[in-house]
Amino acid sequence: MKNKALLKTILLVQISLFSNSLFAQLDTVVVTAQKKNELLQKVPLAVSSFNSQQINAYRIWNTKDISGLIPNVYSADPGDGRDVTAIRGIATTSYDPSTAVYIDGVNQLNLDTYIPNLYDIERIEILRGPQGSLYGRNAMGGVINIITKQPSNITNGFAELNWGNYGQKRINVNFKTAIIKNKLFFGASGLFDAREGFYKNEFNQLPYDRQRGFSENFYLKYIVNSQWTITLNTKHRNQENKGAFPLVFGAEEAINNPYVLNQNATTIMKDKTINSSLSIVYTGKQFQFSAQTAYQKNYRFYTDPIDGDFAPIDAITVINNYGKDFNQISAWTQDFKINSNNNNSPFKWTTGAYLFAQNAPTKQGTHFGADAYLIGIENGNFTLINSTNTKRKGIAIYGQASYAFTDKLNATLGIRNDFEQVDQSVSGAFNMDGNKAIYETQALLNKKTDFGAISPKVGIDYSFNNNQMGYFNYSKGFRAGGLSPLSSDPSQPPLIRYKPEYSNNFELGLKNNLFNNHARLNITIFYTQLVDAQVPTLILPDAITITQNKGKLHSKGVELEFTAKANQHLSIDYNAGITNANFDALELSQNGASNNLKGNKQIFTPDMVSILALQYDQALNSHLKGFIRTEWKYTGTTYFDLANTIKQSPYSIVNASAGIQMGDISFKLWSRNLTGQKYISYAYDFGAVHLGDPATTGLSIAIKF
Repeated sequence: MKNKALLKTILLVQISLFSNSLFAQLDTVVVTAQKKNELLQKVPLAVSSFNSQQINAYRIWNTKDISGLIPNVYSADPGDGRDVTAIRGIATTSYDPSTAVYIDGVNQLNLDTYIPNLYDIERIEILRGPQGSLYGRNAMGGVINIITKQPSNITNGFAELNWGNYGQKRINVNFKTAIIKNKLFFGASGLFDAREGFYKNEFNQLPYDRQRGFSENFYLKYIVNSQWTITLNTKHRNQENKGAFPLVFGAEEAINNPYVLNQNATTIMKDKTINSSLSIVYTGKQFQFSAQTAYQKNYRFYTDPIDGDFAPIDAITVINNYGKDFNQISAWTQDFKINSNNNNSPFKWTTGAYLFAQNAPTKQGTHFGADAYLIGIENGNFTLINSTNTKRKGIAIYGQASYAFTDKLNATLGIRNDFEQVDQSVSGAFNMDGNKAIYETQALLNKKTDFGAISPKVGIDYSFNNNQMGYFNYSKGFRAGGLSPLSSDPSQPPLIRYKPEYSNNFELGLKNNLFNNHARLNITIFYTQLVDAQVPTLILPDAITITQNKGKLHSKGVELEFTAKANQHLSIDYNAGITNANFDALELSQNGASNNLKGNKQIFTPDMVSILALQYDQALNSHLKGFIRTEWKYTGTTYFDLANTIKQSPYSIVNASAGIQMGDISFKLWSRNLTGQKYISYAYDFGAVHLGDPATTGLSIAIKF
């Protein structure tokens, strides 16, 4: 017995020595996933986090760049810069997202008002699964929580310059300082980004989708005393795109003749977004109180009509430039939150109230030109004009609490009650080319509706030891309902109410710190049920989407996250997710026909995603460091329409980078999609396809001061 005990002791010592020599200790990661500071490995839910160093390593410049980096997360740009994100098979094609995006605590209410460009970021947190009890509306699939860097007593600055092929330019500059030490702080950052188009327009032999943008982020922070802090933040984004919607009909044509289109109607998209907030925080001995007031506004228009037939014919163009009274989306939000501040208490809680009001006046014209007969329209040269004014307002009260029965066993209970009201008016008009007279086709109609949602959460977690925790959660989320717009199809009348859709999620997870926190391994399995699915129906030829509750879906899968660092030099990250998302019921109505699509796969949901990232760091001398990095990203079979006729087969993307750092100056060579893989990143259900980015390379120079 003594010999066995001695052998066991020797073995444990050898394992300890081996692990200490093989692995370097990982950094401690703090997240605010549950609206309070917690250690990543102690949060009993599936959450991933990227710090500023990881964001730079992965070259995450836009929210769409997180696609495939996290298990079961898919994100893509449909062509106009508004990223659409799906998590665990919870997806949508409407402007009410299925994944909520928060930037510095401010909920980006829909795809119009958020800023997808990322710069000067402290960290990004991605919460997978419904987060209804704390985050509420449109957090059915999960939450993307973006936190930008704030100023402190340390004066510092940073500048990064990027040049690449396709005329890529990206300049990021930021500066932070204390105006009055320990009292008043100021921070400012700016981003200029531009590129020539990835696509070529055969109609005029010019690059298409040429982009140029400028963004700003300003902070003013005032510490009144040891308890009160006031922060004013303003973000702004101006963007121009000479050729939005680089789309080609048919997946085969898009792949066989990549990055080439033929459109006779060309235009410039002008997109202006502002996002401002005022936050007041009180920190006491027993609790912390915060109040955040935010205002968001977006004005997006196209200087000339958009090509709606995506061909060199004068068949369909879309007009939305009807002056500043239309297509300006504005929103006001107010969030009050109180959470416990006694870490020694077994009872921890968060409660609050959330209010919002949104105004969205839109006007769109669908013009049928001289070639309209080619698409089945007998008489062309006229415009159908639809006007819609949608006003939303809502209020929610929420609370979540956890109780530690022992130092190992915790239980969590949360609930949120949302109430929302929609007031929508529509009208229609008809105009013949060359005739100033506008004839009313639909008199002004108005309707109000409201709906509510109860979003509970129940969870339990158990710490087996200091390095291993298991948890089980049930949570519910919802996506907002609304009223249908006006279309040209008499069988689809306007202002028909559609209900919210709801998801119920069951999640079992295990979090492991390995070799005394030298490596991490997290495993999650989940099962999600979605009821009252909002099924979009595309009405042609005016390209209006009608939404109806006609589907049920289940999604199940497994997720794995592993990270480690070997020998102080080699970093290893491997994330993978498998999702099986099928419709248990699905009825798709289009142009008078109805199709039963029960059993079909969910859109924007690869059956598997994975990424392996390896980085080797080496100190060349006391002043010089170097690194080399490679990433292999795999995306499985993906469908882009509910009929499952537009399909992308599995593909892999290889990224690489290498660089050196000399004190406060660093140089990096990078390449994305190194092998030039052609793949569909987004497609519309009527057959228009947008490819993912081609092979891009560039040089980055960064300076800290």
